[in-house]
Amino acid sequence: MVTTRSAFAVRGFRLLWLAGLLSVVGDQLARVALSILVFQRTGSAALSAATYALSMLPALVSGALLSWLADRYPRRRVMVACDVVRAGLVAVMAVPAVPLPLLAVLLVLVQLAEAPFSAAQGAVLPELLGGRYEAGQTVQQVTTQLCLVLGFAAAAFVVTGVGAHSALAVDAATFAASALLIRAGLGRHPPPAGAEREVTGWRRLAAGAVAVGRDRTLGTLVWLGWLALFTVVPEGLAVPFAHQAGVGTEWTGVLLAAEPAGAVAGALLLRRVARPVRVRALGVLAVGTSAPLVAFWGRPTLGTALALLFVSGLCSAYQVTAGATFVQLSPPRLRGRTLGFARTGMIAGQGLGIVAGGVLAQLVGPATAIAWAGTAGALVALAAAAAWARRRPDAVSAALPAES
Repeated sequence: MVTTRSAFAVRGFRLLWLAGLLSVVGDQLARVALSILVFQRTGSAALSAATYALSMLPALVSGALLSWLADRYPRRRVMVACDVVRAGLVAVMAVPAVPLPLLAVLLVLVQLAEAPFSAAQGAVLPELLGGRYEAGQTVQQVTTQLCLVLGFAAAAFVVTGVGAHSALAVDAATFAASALLIRAGLGRHPPPAGAEREVTGWRRLAAGAVAVGRDRTLGTLVWLGWLALFTVVPEGLAVPFAHQAGVGTEWTGVLLAAEPAGAVAGALLLRRVARPVRVRALGVLAVGTSAPLVAFWGRPTLGTALALLFVSGLCSAYQVTAGATFVQLSPPRLRGRTLGFARTGMIAGQGLGIVAGGVLAQLVGPATAIAWAGTAGALVALAAAAAWARRRPDAVSAALPAES
């Protein structure tokens, strides 16, 4: 079995891992800072959730319109350009005089650059890692989730100490550092020859969705991935739920850290079993990700809520295997666009889920809104699990490149 740390033997992966680490740390500081700032100024759970969702909803546009850039231009150039743009925009957001409406506009523009960056990065990693690809994905998942655990847990305290605008300045600096690392240490990674010549205009934009729609296995994997739109709702409602539970806003970061902590544990546990077992378990774990949220019907205490979110995160580690399987089965010449399509739906769905959860929380309270999300998510996940069983998971696993 390939060990998780084997991915670090590849220099290009080490560089992308470090660049991503810097960006995730800055992003979580900025995200929590904006969410707390809006809630403190408005007292509105819906507006607080909507601000959090603004970091996701732009993907609905950018993924469809911009992911093709990763299949048209050298992928290093795409990633560096996206980081430079984001560093400049976030630096403007860090200016104290910028009003909230303009901050929201700038946040949307920042997130528009996420889709081409992620598509380019996702297309490069299989080329760098080969049979170590899922090991590399696990490393990235564990690192990202650990950053979320530490970042979310500390963010509220850090923002209180240094201020929201200083947190945004840190975020801008992390994007600049990422651009420098990628430009200095990664090869050009041109797209496959002829990848863009065969399609133009709308067909170019739709190629990723068409490829997924024609392949039932890819389509089912996307379905499993998009279930995150239900389980992300507690993130958007962390501030109002902390208020409902009778604790201070400093506990917001702890609530936000519970699910990523479970995801770290789950990802490490899944790497201890053979790939056929991981692939076979995707449907069951998808159901297990939403099921704990159903218990929020009982309006749990803070401690119980943390335990439920941890278990949800533990099961959510299936997303690593689902994502790695999807990327490896995607046609190489369309990989940037298929990955862009999948991530567009996931991120946009998460944003819509958070907005809907925020609106529902205004009507029935945050705990009940989370319970509704968990119930709906569990039902949809059961249907997705049945569809995955029909795709013959053992045959899917056998069709993947050998782990090395």
